[in-house]
Amino acid sequence: MKRMNIGLLGIGTVGGGVFELLKSNLNEIQRKTLTDIKIVAVAEKDIARAKEIVGSSIEVTDDALKLVSDKNIDVIVELIGGTTIAKDLVIKAIENKKHVVTANKALLANFGNELFALAKKNNVILAFEASVAGGIPILKSIKEGLAGNKIEWVAGIINGTTNFILTQMREKGETFAQALSEAQSLGYAEADPTFDIEGIDAAHKLTILAALSFGIPMSFKDVYVEGIKALEQKDIQYAEELGYRIKLLGIAKKRDQGIELRVHPTLIPEKRLIANVNGAMNAVLVKGNMVGPTLYYGAGAGALPTASAVVADLIDISRSTNVPLHGFDETKIDNIPIYSIDDAISGYYLRIRVSDKPGVLAEITKLFGDKKISIDAMLQKEPKEHKTEADIVILSHLAVEKNINAIIHSIESMPATIGKVIKIRLEELSK
Repeated sequence: MKRMNIGLLGIGTVGGGVFELLKSNLNEIQRKTLTDIKIVAVAEKDIARAKEIVGSSIEVTDDALKLVSDKNIDVIVELIGGTTIAKDLVIKAIENKKHVVTANKALLANFGNELFALAKKNNVILAFEASVAGGIPILKSIKEGLAGNKIEWVAGIINGTTNFILTQMREKGETFAQALSEAQSLGYAEADPTFDIEGIDAAHKLTILAALSFGIPMSFKDVYVEGIKALEQKDIQYAEELGYRIKLLGIAKKRDQGIELRVHPTLIPEKRLIANVNGAMNAVLVKGNMVGPTLYYGAGAGALPTASAVVADLIDISRSTNVPLHGFDETKIDNIPIYSIDDAISGYYLRIRVSDKPGVLAEITKLFGDKKISIDAMLQKEPKEHKTEADIVILSHLAVEKNINAIIHSIESMPATIGKVIKIRLEELSK
C-alpha cells in the first residue's frame, strides 16, 4: 500500500473535521484508494490546542512555511482562509511541487486564474470541492457527472446563514434583526455577518460555479451582488400570498451574447423543490441541455460535511485523477462577456407604498403598458383603519432590468408614492 503524507494548514472547525474523518474512516478510505493517507504535520498558531486534537504522534508547528517546504509532505491542505497569508502559502506549496486542497472560496474567486496557471506549470493538482456548498459534491458533478452536457444555467442556495434567516422570517414571523441574532447565537452567523448577509460569500461561490459550468475565467469582479438586509416581514408574507418563497440565490445563466452572474434575493414558485430548502441547508440546481434540471441538496457548512469534500479531493489525488482543474482544458477557457445587471432578464416583484387615492393603480399599470411589460399578478392591500397609506404588490412577466428600473423611477416620482419601491427578482427555475 502506498503512502500519501498530508500537511494541514489550520486545525479549526474544518481542520478538526478532516482529522476526525481520516481517523474514523481510515479502513474505508484505504479500501477505496489502496493508499495510506496520513496527516503527518499540522501548522496552527495555537500549538497547545492543536496538540490536544491530534495527539503526540503528529508534528505541530506554528511555522506554516515549514510545512509547504517540507520534502516529506506530498499534499498541503489549506484551511486558514482569507486571501493574504493563505495565498502566499498556496503559491509556495505549488512552486514546491506539492498538490494542494483548499476550501478557500474567496482565494479562488479572486486569484483562481493565477493559481490554476501556476498549478499547471508545476504539474500539480489544485483541488477545491469544499469551496462551494460544503459536503454537496456539486463541483465534481459539474466537472464529471454532467461533463457531456452544455450547462445552460445554475441557481443555488449557497449560503446557509441567509437561508436560515429567511426561513425564520417566513416560518416564525421574525424580523430580519431577530433572525440574524438567532443565527449568531446558534453559530450560523459570525459576530460580523457582513460577508453572509450582503451576499459576498455567495458571490465567491457563484464565481467558482460559473467558471466550471461555462469554461470561463474566475470573474468575481463581474458578479452583481445584493444582500438580504432590505427585506421586510411583509415581503415574505406577500410572496407567500402570491405562491412564492424568497431565497438568496446565486444565479449564472448562459445567454446568446454572454453570461449573467448575479446574487440577490429571489422569488421562487413554492412548488419548486429548491423553494422548500429550509434552515441552514444548501441546494444547487444545474440545468444541462440534455439532462434537464438536476438538484443537489445537503449541508453547506460544518466540520464533517466540509471535511467530507476535502477528503474526497485527497482521494482523487491519491488516484491520480486527470480531470482538468477547471473542468475544461486550460487552452479552451472562453472570455465570454458578462452582462451588466441592467441587461439581466427576470420577472420582478415590486412593493409600492402609496397614498390611498383614486387613479393611482391605473397610473402605475399604464407605466407597465407603455414599456410593453406584462403584469402577471397584483395585490392591492386595503389601508388599515384610520390609515391613509396602502401597499400595492405587482409581479411582472419577464423583462429587461433597465426597463423595470425606468418604471420604478417613474413610480417613485409620482406624488402619491411614499418612499422607495422595493424590487425583488423572480425566477421560475423550470426551463
